[in-house]
Amino acid sequence: MSTVDVQRVALAQPDLEGNELKYVTECLETGWISSIGRFISQFEMDFSRLAGTTHAVATNNGTTALHLALAALGVGPGDEVIVPTVTYVATANAVLYCGATPVLVDVMPGTLNIDPVAFEAAVTERTRGVISVHLYGIPADVVAIGDICERHGLFHVEDAAESHGATVGGRPVGSFGDAAIFSFFGNKIVTTGEGGVVTSNNDELTDRLRLLRGQGMDPSRRYWFPVVGYNYRMTNIQAAIGVAQLERFDEMLGKRRAIEDRYRAGLADLGEFVEVPEAPDGSRSVPWLQNVFLRDGDAARRDAVMTGLSAKGVDSRPVFYPMHVLPAFLSDAAFPVADDWSARGISLPLHTGLSLADVDRVCETLGAVASTR
Repeated sequence: MSTVDVQRVALAQPDLEGNELKYVTECLETGWISSIGRFISQFEMDFSRLAGTTHAVATNNGTTALHLALAALGVGPGDEVIVPTVTYVATANAVLYCGATPVLVDVMPGTLNIDPVAFEAAVTERTRGVISVHLYGIPADVVAIGDICERHGLFHVEDAAESHGATVGGRPVGSFGDAAIFSFFGNKIVTTGEGGVVTSNNDELTDRLRLLRGQGMDPSRRYWFPVVGYNYRMTNIQAAIGVAQLERFDEMLGKRRAIEDRYRAGLADLGEFVEVPEAPDGSRSVPWLQNVFLRDGDAARRDAVMTGLSAKGVDSRPVFYPMHVLPAFLSDAAFPVADDWSARGISLPLHTGLSLADVDRVCETLGAVASTR
């Protein structure tokens, strides 16, 4: 069979098999298509239950959720916020939006989550807080991070953009820090097309989040703006999709876990060539993308394997480049774990549209490509 005849295995795709169309149609038919409507408050209430928090403030994407959380915490010029060097660029960008300085630190092997020891070593008199990222669905060590924050009087923001439903000690990620953010981009476990949310258990902080989200308008005096705010509101259409998604969250997560289990079985036969990351003891990850790390080689070897996968109809992508090698965040500091593991990391397809046969094909293709030098 020629390459053109092979149906591609997509890296990601949204699961829209529930009431998404019905609820969006309601928005269109009633005219409630902007940032007012019944689905917004419903989505916030439903998501706060999933995150195990008393509050959820919906935004138009995950990046604005990050910026909003930092702004509400008062981050500004002269401040430093510690972030892991391996993360999606929005984590560090949000710090810059506030006029503050992102301080990059190294990560843990395998999970690529922030190293608590490196975090504490980076604390200075200018440090205001830390953003712990639950990368690729694997929880960070939020207990250790929280202890460090308490010792030094720092805030803790969780970036759970990719980790809807992950837990630490049975408690949902997104409920440990002063605030947390989630993303609902089209490739996430829960999607609203574009969208985000800030979760918190702090009433005063939540009031500040809502004030800043809506252009800074006084909630008791329409069109009176006591502070400079932002237009970071989620639309009723986005929220309608989100409500439908959350109705099926357990079902969708169950499908993802079945696919992950199939990957685990198939990748176990490839242990000579790849390593598979594991969630730390006491935590449970959620299957977002399936990461593997080549046991030998470098970025060039990783790219060659990805090219081989693509030629056989399997989509993949490299794990995130470390921030410290990107032009906006270049650093001469040493990040040995990040440099090593990110250069060998490949993200494989994982979404509810995959069949078990698709997973078998991905594993077989990876084995064939990775064993060829």
